[in-house]
Amino acid sequence: MVNRDNYLKVKAYLAYLSDVSQLKAATVRRYWFFLKHLLIWADETPLKLAAQIRPSFSSYLSRGGRNGSEDTLAPSTASKIVRTARRLLRWLKVNYTTEFRHLPMSWIEALRAPRVLPDPEDHEHEFVRLDEVRELVRLEVPQSDVALQRDQAAAALLYLSGMRASALVSLPLEALDLGERTVRQWPSLGVRTKNDKAATTYLLEIPDLLAAVTSWDSLVRAQLPPTAMWYPPIVSQWGEQELSADPPGKHRNINLARRMRKLFQTAGLPYRSPHKFRHGHAVYALRHARTMADYKAVSMNLMHSDIRVTDS
Repeated sequence: MVNRDNYLKVKAYLAYLSDVSQLKAATVRRYWFFLKHLLIWADETPLKLAAQIRPSFSSYLSRGGRNGSEDTLAPSTASKIVRTARRLLRWLKVNYTTEFRHLPMSWIEALRAPRVLPDPEDHEHEFVRLDEVRELVRLEVPQSDVALQRDQAAAALLYLSGMRASALVSLPLEALDLGERTVRQWPSLGVRTKNDKAATTYLLEIPDLLAAVTSWDSLVRAQLPPTAMWYPPIVSQWGEQELSADPPGKHRNINLARRMRKLFQTAGLPYRSPHKFRHGHAVYALRHARTMADYKAVSMNLMHSDIRVTDS
């Protein structure tokens, strides 16, 4: 039998989506269809104890979900059910703080569709972890290899800021204020943003990564004007590498990806594209969010127009 309190909380969440988030009635009905799986899986167990329920939610879905059949759900359906369940559980953590304090956010974020199903989200949710960024930053690089030092700093800044690769490679020195922990992602300064959006975004407070960014920032500011790129081109002459104040070229994004591949290879780590640092930033920030205001701040920092984009 479905736990009555679980049922009431799901209904409260759906009312929130309808009244506050202003989702269409058809969308709310679809969410209700997906969340029925979670309710039936939990049965009489309160959702605050969801991490302790066996079999796991993923195993339950692999056996056909609430229909109790041996037929597997369509991969896209299972993925949507899990994604909707994550959204609900995050909302419960925020709105019923005391009651859900022992439900680990790490468990919520780890929810995935059954492994036996090809999860269409697997590629999208691949991300760079904090420990991987730290390995990249701590890698011992020869003093003469200025390019690789630049790439280490870029890896740290990508993770701390969550900015897109196109923004990083077009970011002038004058757009970054490490004292205020802000990045002026303004097209008026030449920063290339998605749909030409302009926003002042903030860096995560991770001391060792900030130290790596600060060290590079000091070096480049001592040699180049404020309008030069924070991730500048590097010219090699007679075996020596020099920073250039030239503007970024058309294929700068491709070059950044190539340089990141080399950095990961040098560190002995599996390659992650520059965009996966943005995913890593979002995962880290969301896991440390405690209130709805925190979630909204993460969304704004990623320059998303709607928190539902961040939450997906």
